[in-house]
Amino acid sequence: MENRKKVAFYTLGCKLNFSETSTIARNFNDEGFDRVDFEEIADIYVINTCSVTENADKQFKQVVRKAMKLNEKAFVAAVGCYAQLKPEELAAVDGVDLVLGATEKFKITDYIHDLSKNDMGEVHSCEIAEADFYVGSYSIGDRTRAFLKVQDGCDYKCTYCTIPLARGISRSDALENVLKNAKEISAQNIREIVLTGVNIGDYGKGEFGNKKHEHTFLDLVQALDKVEGIERLRISSIEPNLLKNETIEFVSKSRTFVPHFHIPLQSGSNDILKLMKRRYLREVYIDRVNKIREVMPHACIGVDVIVGFPGETDEHFLETYHFLNDLDISYLHVFTYSERDNTEAVDMEGVVPSNVRAKRSKMLRGLSVKKRRAFYESQLGTNRTVLFEGENKEGYIHGFTENYVKVKTPWNPELVNTLQEINLTKIDEDGSVRLEFLNKLAEV
Repeated sequence: MENRKKVAFYTLGCKLNFSETSTIARNFNDEGFDRVDFEEIADIYVINTCSVTENADKQFKQVVRKAMKLNEKAFVAAVGCYAQLKPEELAAVDGVDLVLGATEKFKITDYIHDLSKNDMGEVHSCEIAEADFYVGSYSIGDRTRAFLKVQDGCDYKCTYCTIPLARGISRSDALENVLKNAKEISAQNIREIVLTGVNIGDYGKGEFGNKKHEHTFLDLVQALDKVEGIERLRISSIEPNLLKNETIEFVSKSRTFVPHFHIPLQSGSNDILKLMKRRYLREVYIDRVNKIREVMPHACIGVDVIVGFPGETDEHFLETYHFLNDLDISYLHVFTYSERDNTEAVDMEGVVPSNVRAKRSKMLRGLSVKKRRAFYESQLGTNRTVLFEGENKEGYIHGFTENYVKVKTPWNPELVNTLQEINLTKIDEDGSVRLEFLNKLAEV
């Protein structure tokens, strides 16, 4: 009897990549492969790449070296955004045997016939204009929550971003298929589903291969809220101009959607927002935050911000800093601008020195710590529901409340993947929050 080949996966980047890695892994399973952890010896290592930051590019080479140390004879395949943008560059990395672009990655098993090592990586990468069809994906089996892909690609032309070049035009999964996938996930005893995509607020465009919207994002959340068996639904990053009042109001009354929003800002300066070709000004962002606070005072609001964009003077940066300091938000994801080929920004004047970028990043990361602490303090003494995760971290089990407060309690395996009613009691030294169980049966 022939031994089944082993395949391992490593995912760089966003939640969307995690959902697609899981779908690719299921394809391998259907073809008779056994999935193993990336730390184990495998016959094939598949690396799902990211190209949002310069660091992600460097990480790829480190992951390839790690695979080669585990098994120098292993077949290494690269897929994902970096593979679409710079396939020849990846193919030249020592150890890489196969590089697949945006449309080819979901047919990876069709390209793996001979697992012999190649002197140079073989490339199959489409023109990005050909990435006009939709492949549904979701992650399952890795976590207590699943990432459900509902949309792909982007029609926006932000001057710093390569995602439209890596993923193509905006297109959506059919609403019927999203609901089918959500039911499949909930049937696997997964408690929380996170909606993900490149620009999920644009949901409905390209749903059936045409450019008009068959459904809206509000239609999507209303339909998902009715699916039986789903206990929590969480919206991942959504553009402020696409987050409508109707959606915010619906979430505030929803059965399953949790009070947590992650809304990219990128800059608190209208001058810089215009240079970035964002589709809103800071006044729109203020309006979104105020609307959320009006109907969900306890909601968690996360913010993406970029520092060091070309043309960002000290005055522009301080404008952003003070804007965020004054805004009632909960935490920041801070990105240091890095030059990307084939973007408008790479040729812009006013390049910010790297040491200045680093200083600004450090300042905003410090502000994020302050904001998160203030948000956590505002939640002390309140009753919440926490979903516990599956890892024993130094004798503690961690989880997140519906409004994204990270909590901890002494390790108890019976709590894994359960929802528990708790009271938030105090903030620990590591920044997580201690709790008391409201249902004493949960304690051991």
